[in-house]
Amino acid sequence: MTFKPLAVIPSRNHAAALGEILARIERAGLPALVVDDGSDEPARLALAGFHYPGRGIRVLRLEPNRGKGIAVMRGVEVAAEEGFSHVVQIDADGQHDLGALDALLGAARAAPEALVAGRAVFDASIPLGRRLGRWITHVWVWIETLSWRIKDSMCGFRVYPVAPTRALGARVRIGERMDFDTDIMVRLFWQGVDVVQVPVRVVYPPGNPSNFDPLADNWRISKMHARLFFGMLARVPWLLARRAPDRAETEASAWWDLGERGAFLGLSFLAFVARVFGREICRAAAVPALLYFFLTGAERRRASLDYLDRVFRALGAGRRATWRDSWRHHMSFLDMAIDKFAAWTDTRRPPAVAAPAGQPLERLAREGSGALVLVSHLGNIDVARAWAAGRRYPPMTVLVHTRHALRFNALLARLNPAFAQNLVQVTEIGPDTALALDERVRRGEWVFMAADRTPVSVDGRVVVVPFLGEAARFSQGPYVLGGLLGCPVLLMFCLRDKGGYRIVVEDFADRIALPRGRRSEAVRDHAARYAARLEAHCLAAPFEWNNFYDFWHRGDGATPAAVSAQARSFEQSRGP
Repeated sequence: MTFKPLAVIPSRNHAAALGEILARIERAGLPALVVDDGSDEPARLALAGFHYPGRGIRVLRLEPNRGKGIAVMRGVEVAAEEGFSHVVQIDADGQHDLGALDALLGAARAAPEALVAGRAVFDASIPLGRRLGRWITHVWVWIETLSWRIKDSMCGFRVYPVAPTRALGARVRIGERMDFDTDIMVRLFWQGVDVVQVPVRVVYPPGNPSNFDPLADNWRISKMHARLFFGMLARVPWLLARRAPDRAETEASAWWDLGERGAFLGLSFLAFVARVFGREICRAAAVPALLYFFLTGAERRRASLDYLDRVFRALGAGRRATWRDSWRHHMSFLDMAIDKFAAWTDTRRPPAVAAPAGQPLERLAREGSGALVLVSHLGNIDVARAWAAGRRYPPMTVLVHTRHALRFNALLARLNPAFAQNLVQVTEIGPDTALALDERVRRGEWVFMAADRTPVSVDGRVVVVPFLGEAARFSQGPYVLGGLLGCPVLLMFCLRDKGGYRIVVEDFADRIALPRGRRSEAVRDHAARYAARLEAHCLAAPFEWNNFYDFWHRGDGATPAAVSAQARSFEQSRGP
């Protein structure tokens, strides 16, 4: 294909920046077509003054005003009729840094069949409403394409291949106004046109007029997303098949590699909605993103179905788990995430928490005794932690994995610095960490540790015990650490109950003993007891276990001698 581009500049009442835009286009050696979309006076006259065919600049007047989409597609028609291969769309408002023009043209030459589009990089001049609105559209586009490939569908600085764009316009009615840029990009993607994006600086000049009608255009954009969503449903098999070869989007096989698939801005937006409008509105705003993750997260969905199948068999339900069950599982995870936000940031409406009198923690608090508290990803332990932070309990040290929920936890720490207090980030517990924890327990503090995740380093520091009908891997670390600390060990669960949460604390061991010569057996016995209690609570609250990775089929890899070696190392570091 001979690369022959035509610059098309749709304009309605934007003439102030046009001279500079046309000068930059002329320096790039491009002919330009300005499409005046029914501008009013005096902008109409100013636009007409740029008509200079001898320098490759023409002005085409449309009457009455028809919308940006009509103006751009009219330019595509002119380009097709005159033998141009590509159309370079440039908005006339001067917001885009034309220094990126060479990069866009270079990308289009390298991938002539692709749609090359700018990916907006904003400065502080962007209004907050525009930023949030753009993020909402990004989420919808990820759902409508079942892909992360389109990072920005709203930037009006792009290069279209003429042939597929013109063919699409002849078959489908594309959005005609502010819904145009996103609509045509998604539909071209559906046709198999690849999308290449180039960073472009974008500013909002002071006093720059806007053609965006908040009521009418937001309504058009909402209808567009509804059409695209239902169009996506008819294309799900093809879109998922197209996704498969993209290695950048494949899911990882380990829980610590299943990183958060959301941007910090998106989490911040949801936190803002939760604090201002309440949890129910926040939940509704987050459902589109969750739906995207549900549809595209094949590995997580399979893990959810596998886990629920096991629960249903154990309960004698007489049926297999369905996608509806898995969706309920995902929604439960969303609800818990929102409650976690509320527990730490909403002092007016935190989740209700009930803790029956006489819990073992109350006894330990009175006695001033340190403890190791084994928790899990069943329920919402962070709600319990926020509740406990407001009571007269000793300091609580929480061991968390460095990479797990990094953005989520960073946002909570920003909103409430108390959340990050006494969080100890670890990948595995070495001698230095063990000594520090031992000192805290001797001072009467409590150490919280999740016992239902395998360690990041899986070189034998796991034990295989029965869980929901099959052998599963559990970490040896909690029981080795418990033996070294020589303190009481408790189990804690925080489960949903009557619109709030109920804290359940169980005695596990007054002290974990790991006798020489049978350390491996002792660790396995403790892990089996823990797995049995976790299983009992999973059967009572099956949708509350926030597990979305393959818990059973990764092989055991356990080395019995590893427990003894690790325990000896810790005991030597501890000294007499």
